[in-house]
Amino acid sequence: MRRRSRLALSLVTLAVVAGLATGCSLKQSSSSESTSGAAASSAASDVDVPSLKGKTVGVAAKDVVRDFGRLTYQGVQDRLEELGAKVVATQADAQDDKHLANVENLVSQKVDAIVVILGDATTLAPALQQAKDADIPVFTIDHASENSVNNIGSDNWQIGSTLARTLAEDIGGKGKVLVFNGFYDVTPCQIRYDEFKLVLKNYPNIEIIEPELQDIYEGTIEDAKQKTNDALTRYPKGEISAVWSCWDLPAIGASQAIDAAGRDEIKVYGVDAEPGALDLIQDPDSVYQFTVAQQPTLFGTTSANNVALYLGGKQDEVPLSTYLDAVFIDKANVADERKRLGLE
Repeated sequence: MRRRSRLALSLVTLAVVAGLATGCSLKQSSSSESTSGAAASSAASDVDVPSLKGKTVGVAAKDVVRDFGRLTYQGVQDRLEELGAKVVATQADAQDDKHLANVENLVSQKVDAIVVILGDATTLAPALQQAKDADIPVFTIDHASENSVNNIGSDNWQIGSTLARTLAEDIGGKGKVLVFNGFYDVTPCQIRYDEFKLVLKNYPNIEIIEPELQDIYEGTIEDAKQKTNDALTRYPKGEISAVWSCWDLPAIGASQAIDAAGRDEIKVYGVDAEPGALDLIQDPDSVYQFTVAQQPTLFGTTSANNVALYLGGKQDEVPLSTYLDAVFIDKANVADERKRLGLE
């Protein structure tokens, strides 16, 4: 019971460290009051936590292709090493089976703790159960699991609802939406999609085009571009109002196809603030409208701090869930936010 009650305290602490967003309206964040990503990460590194000297910590990332995965992966390693831990790091090249095998291998090595970054919930469940059975605490990043001691992520309920409400308002509460929904088993995408559907209950004149498009992990942009081109052929001008994706890469491909076709009546929305997405949002002639910046380095740093607290006998100070600030970016603020967050 004490552990759960620490969640409120943890959120207050993170508000100081990361500038947790509260009371944000559509297309408005607390970014003007929050610190930059680099400054927040530096502040998290200054948090007083126990040493990890003599401990071995495994890190298992699904991939390091996207900026989010790469920066989170590096951030957690840097902080673990700074705290004195020996780090055994693996990444799975976006392959679910390899990700599973990497976690199982870390369990067999009897490491003191494991940090898992992203992954398919169904695929990883057996390995995380193995870790729990072996009394190896698991810390997850954007991968909620009943076998995780702590999961770190952005507030994906807020991200999902804000993304959905922004899209709905931008298209005037009516029209057809092309949806990429290939990764519903990935927790952040699941939450964002569920929030999207929930918001649309209040916009009865918005219709999702069926079947939904299935985005893929490798060759994402080109695949999404082709699928969008196919949709543009099936639905002539005026029959598609927007494109929704739970992450930026499919939205980048969709925007490229729509821009090239001159279909400027369609608006595109994504999440993650990938450089390619920000470039398109900053282009006044592109249909890409909106994305969400997270704080991947801070994700990694904070997860490492939680490992140190837990292994250092301060388990009561580690909440089940830790939420970090997200920044909403559109055409009006993209230049300023890129500069402030170091995303140029």
